[in-house]
Amino acid sequence: MSRVSLGLLKHHDFRNFWLGHTISSFGVQITTVAIPLIAALTLQASPLQMGILTAVEFLPFLLISLFVGVWVDRKPKRPMMIMSDIIRAIVLIGIPIGLFFDILSMPMLYIIAAVVGINTVVFEIAHVSYLPIVVKKDELVEGNSKLEFSSSSATVVGQSIGGVLIQVFSAPISILFNVGTYLLSAVYLSFIKKKEEIVVVPEGTEQNLWVDIREGASFVFRNNALRAILIGTVIFNLFTYVIEPIFILYISRTLALPPIYIGLIFSMSGVGALLGAFLAGPMVKKFGIGKTLVSSLFLAGFVSLIIPIATLLPLLPAVLLIMVMYMIDAAMVIVYNINQRSLRQAITPHQLQGRMNACMRMFGMGVVPIGALLGGWLGTAIGTTPTLIVGAIGLMCSSIFIMFSSIRTLSVPTESDVE
Repeated sequence: MSRVSLGLLKHHDFRNFWLGHTISSFGVQITTVAIPLIAALTLQASPLQMGILTAVEFLPFLLISLFVGVWVDRKPKRPMMIMSDIIRAIVLIGIPIGLFFDILSMPMLYIIAAVVGINTVVFEIAHVSYLPIVVKKDELVEGNSKLEFSSSSATVVGQSIGGVLIQVFSAPISILFNVGTYLLSAVYLSFIKKKEEIVVVPEGTEQNLWVDIREGASFVFRNNALRAILIGTVIFNLFTYVIEPIFILYISRTLALPPIYIGLIFSMSGVGALLGAFLAGPMVKKFGIGKTLVSSLFLAGFVSLIIPIATLLPLLPAVLLIMVMYMIDAAMVIVYNINQRSLRQAITPHQLQGRMNACMRMFGMGVVPIGALLGGWLGTAIGTTPTLIVGAIGLMCSSIFIMFSSIRTLSVPTESDVE
């Protein structure tokens, strides 16, 4: 039984890889709560500034992902991950130092968020690419399952811990915990003994890369199902990040919730993620993949309309209401993501899988800074509560493009859906 339950955790290299991933994941969740609170409460950031802060963190996904992908394929991946951990740790130390000397400002926080974002892109792409080096092909499912469980657990527990740390030690001190997790992650990654084989890439790869990307994009936009998924996803992500920077202002200022409650609210996204992973299969079996995609997007937007009701309630009922909303929203997002990815994989030829996913990633992540800036502008122009309502309506509208496509009546994807 011990052998079955531990599995890859008895594998020296994977265990160190998993420990590094798990520890850094918990640290990231602490920072997810701490940095926006420092901006909102200590630096008194405006809604527009909150939007810019979110935008600069995600902008590297749009600007450098393709180039990092080529770099990761050509160079050893473990040193990249270790260096990314160390750089993120060093940069984050600037926040408590800046506050101690009273020099921290929003422009400084933008720079820190941007550098952290750049190194996060490098780390994540290298991290996903490194697992097949650490484990055998027939162990990839188990390896990914353990890593995903760690990520979900970190979301559930990490943000709650972040709220407690901020409540007890203050937000700047809690950043130091994240610095420690990045350094520990680097240490565990350095313990991996597996040697990487460096692949020699022929000259002209950069040009071939762009040609391949154009071919993949053409396939996505010519395919009715993929085009509908892309448009729906882009709209959903756009309005998700219209809401994201404003939501922290809403719960910290409008509702004046203590940090410990804010951490509990954010932790519900992890609970919802686990729930969504459990519901994804049964929902498809009962309703079909088309109706599941439409209903999950619509419900994610609908429950977001509940947020403004919290202003009418006492503290504890308001917190409980938002926690339930956050959980349902996260569950429906996971249900949608699992099933739209499965549909994409089923209807895309094997030789186009990578390019199709690259196209989806570029557009899906590229819209995040736009949404964050739009949310910040709307929050300044019309206020936080109306902006949250606009965002929720936008989320519901994202399901329209799938509802009026051929996907709506699809139960099981077939080869005919490729055309």
